[in-house]
Amino acid sequence: MSNVEELPLSVRMLTEYEALVAASPNALDAIPGAVYVCDKDGWLVRYNNEAVELWGRTPNVSAKERFCGSHRLFLMDGTPLAHADCPMATAVQVGTATRNAEVIMERPNGSRFTALVNIRALRDHAGRIQGAINCFQDITERKQIEEDVRRKTRDLEDFFENSAVGLHIVDSKGIVLRANKAELELLGYRADEYIGHEIAEFHADAHVIGDILHRLSCGQNLDRYPARLRAKDGSIKHVLITSNSRIADGKFVNTRCFTTDVTNLREAQAAREASDARLAATYEAASMGIAEADHAGRLLRVNDALCKITGYSREQLLRMSFADYTHPEDRAEDAELYSRQTRSEIANYSIRKRALRPDGTIRYLDVFSSSVRDCSGNFRYGVRVLQDVTDTKQMEDRIRDSEQHMRDLLEALPAAVYTTDAKGLITFYNKAAVEMAGRAPQAGDEWCVTWKLYWPDGSPLPHHECPMAIALRENRPVIGMEAVAERPDGTRVPFIPYPTPLRDAAGNLVGAINMLVDITERKRAENSQKVLIDELNHRVKNTLATVQSLARQTAHHAKSLEDFTGTFEGRVMALARAHDLLTKRNWQDAPIEKLMEDIFAAVRHDDRFIIEGPHVDIDARTALSVTMVLNELLTNATKYGALSSSQGFVAARWTVREDTARTLLDFTWQEKGGPLVKPIKRRGFGTRLMERCVERDLAGEFDLTFEPEGIHCRMLIPVAGHAGNG
Repeated sequence: MSNVEELPLSVRMLTEYEALVAASPNALDAIPGAVYVCDKDGWLVRYNNEAVELWGRTPNVSAKERFCGSHRLFLMDGTPLAHADCPMATAVQVGTATRNAEVIMERPNGSRFTALVNIRALRDHAGRIQGAINCFQDITERKQIEEDVRRKTRDLEDFFENSAVGLHIVDSKGIVLRANKAELELLGYRADEYIGHEIAEFHADAHVIGDILHRLSCGQNLDRYPARLRAKDGSIKHVLITSNSRIADGKFVNTRCFTTDVTNLREAQAAREASDARLAATYEAASMGIAEADHAGRLLRVNDALCKITGYSREQLLRMSFADYTHPEDRAEDAELYSRQTRSEIANYSIRKRALRPDGTIRYLDVFSSSVRDCSGNFRYGVRVLQDVTDTKQMEDRIRDSEQHMRDLLEALPAAVYTTDAKGLITFYNKAAVEMAGRAPQAGDEWCVTWKLYWPDGSPLPHHECPMAIALRENRPVIGMEAVAERPDGTRVPFIPYPTPLRDAAGNLVGAINMLVDITERKRAENSQKVLIDELNHRVKNTLATVQSLARQTAHHAKSLEDFTGTFEGRVMALARAHDLLTKRNWQDAPIEKLMEDIFAAVRHDDRFIIEGPHVDIDARTALSVTMVLNELLTNATKYGALSSSQGFVAARWTVREDTARTLLDFTWQEKGGPLVKPIKRRGFGTRLMERCVERDLAGEFDLTFEPEGIHCRMLIPVAGHAGNG
């Protein structure tokens, strides 16, 4: 709408253009608003001060600026607008008027403002265009207000449509006028299925929506009013409605409702209530004692089981701390751990302690203590679960005593005993096992306590193939096997193992026990027995040959049957005495002095025998030969020599001396005081027998001389050694 009024009729002879140009320069300043005039060619011919102020410059009329006095022009979207294309140019050129158009003008300093322009062509009386007038004003502030309004409107629309909470508007008749996405998604309806319908259609409880509408129509506000809405799929949604009313002219116009879905919260709450109920039932029905305690350990809540365990009533316990029923010797440890728990130094702890009951009896309790804390981690109360393990403790004590008793028994056994787990790792061994193995088993040793193993034939026996390994792998006892253990010092011990699997109550293999019986003595006995048997066979053969030779030679030299009988019987008895002595000593080495005592026993008189010499053990073979020699010497001395006279005597002396390569028994027999001895013309059987016994059988030396005062005999016999002095 133009702000320029037509001139009065009294001056009608001038056209509008002519009148504006002819007017004084101050005339345009009287017009409220910025105004400028262009001629028919678009040249600026007149403008007022307000236009200059808005342009930020004064147009140079003499320079004939066209269409607009602004520095630069832009469309509203920021596109540059040439002066030749502006609305003023259109008005001058074709006469098109512009009403309330908006353009952006830029001043020389770069600042911009939005201008509302109204342009009208100025014509003469014939209707020809003489120029145009532009009345414009700065509407920048108004545009900012409009933009703020539009932005707020957009924000409100966005808030309504995209709110995370359901929103709807209901008119005074209960019809849904509008609903946002969250509301529609909550219930699963399309907009046309929800908007335009009565809100009561979607409420599961008619009396609830009735009460809601009544309250709102009376101007009351609703804050988190609980309701149930029926979704499209038939499910029920639990919601909280917050709403107020719009009242105009005292009349209820519509509601504005926020719908908050609390279905999941309601279900969670129901689940929590059910869980709490189950927990409470479990709390009371539990066979273990359960208690809650404050920072100081005072009991806040206890169940029936704890009352039964401690022997106190619920009322008594709730006036106590858990330290009050704890055995004095266990209080400090429990209190210290609980204090650390309340200070968050430890999250929980477990302890076995004793509880004193009112009747003075003691119960053993396994206690597990944990904490309940708030969202900031601060201690609220402790939860203590207590199990009566008195029977278990007594059983553990019995088992421990039984195990100790078993260990003591195993330690006391003279045989080596050890155990392993199911994988063969050694778990126990007794002292006898250490003594037998010559070492203590090391950590991680498997299968056997021994250092090295061999088969009886001397071939190596790997530990993983030993009888114990077989017993574990095949889950069966192994019997009837022998092996040899080698100690670290190189000595070896033959033994018989008795590995036996150990099983639990279900029959599962849990390990094995093995007893190693040292059979060294048995092996020695067996070897000795074999040697004895071999020696016996040899001796029997030799004895029979000796008896046969004695019989033949005695008969050959006997003068009569009586002479043969006496001589042969004496020689056989001497041989028998030697055999008897060796038999008593299991055919082991015999002392020569004992041998002589047995030989001289029948004829010995202390004043007629001189026996001197160190203690010397001679082997069985040497003892037989020496016996035969001494028997011949004694028989000859008794019949013909020194012992045949009451004044005669015999001196038997011996020493032991070392030769270059052997030890020799140097034995002498000297007779004196008997009849005069005459040299013999020929050697008899007795002499040859003695020579054969010493020189051939014993590889010794034999010298017999017949001196006038008595027979002198010297024997050098190899021996293994001697011990001590006689």
